[in-house]
Amino acid sequence: MRLSAPIYRLKRDAKRLSRRQDLPLNAALNRIAQQEGFASWSLLAARFAGQSPAGRVLSALVPGDLVLLAARPGHGKTIMGLEMVARTVAGGQPAAFFTLEYTREEASERLTALDPEMGGRGSLLTLDTSDGICAGHIAARMAEAERGTVVVVDYLQLLDQDRRKPPLVEQVAALKAWADAAGVIVVLISQVDRAYDPVAKELPDLADIRLPNPVDLCLFSKAVFLNDGEVRLAKVA
Repeated sequence: MRLSAPIYRLKRDAKRLSRRQDLPLNAALNRIAQQEGFASWSLLAARFAGQSPAGRVLSALVPGDLVLLAARPGHGKTIMGLEMVARTVAGGQPAAFFTLEYTREEASERLTALDPEMGGRGSLLTLDTSDGICAGHIAARMAEAERGTVVVVDYLQLLDQDRRKPPLVEQVAALKAWADAAGVIVVLISQVDRAYDPVAKELPDLADIRLPNPVDLCLFSKAVFLNDGEVRLAKVA
């Protein structure tokens, strides 16, 4: 059975329905699932779990990877990052989400939408929404992280927006060194430049990453590009 839209879009529709009709988010998710021919959201999610792009990407990552996750706004890059965290935690492994974009309430709400049981998995989840997020802050906060921990950072272009923080190129190099030394997996969500033309090129690539400040993209071991429900995972170095 084919869904009418990618799962991340269906979740977005459920969130809008929840707000519009003042429904609990779980009820809105179930209503969207019923429109797709499933009795509940949990049944829909179980049916398509093996087809989840986030699941496929996670299965291709190894300790020490520094991963770029990039797309234009509205194409699911942050949802994929959150789903990677949710799937990791649901599988009994630790994960972290560092965001300079969302409030703690917003991030918690989105994680719960992906996994209604997230509230009971708190011991495996690190959620940080502080203004001090940078490479050094992340490494210090995760100093005791187990090998294989998945750390998602939202997002690359904000890490040095505060000029009191180190230059972006230094922070990315520091995150790569930390990932190698600690055996963690670091995923950096990234913007794609407005000049990217999906008509000319189906998916963006490294040349389309928005870099207001220079970064050596060869520091990344893998890159994930999204556009209009399509996903490509590529090796960088």
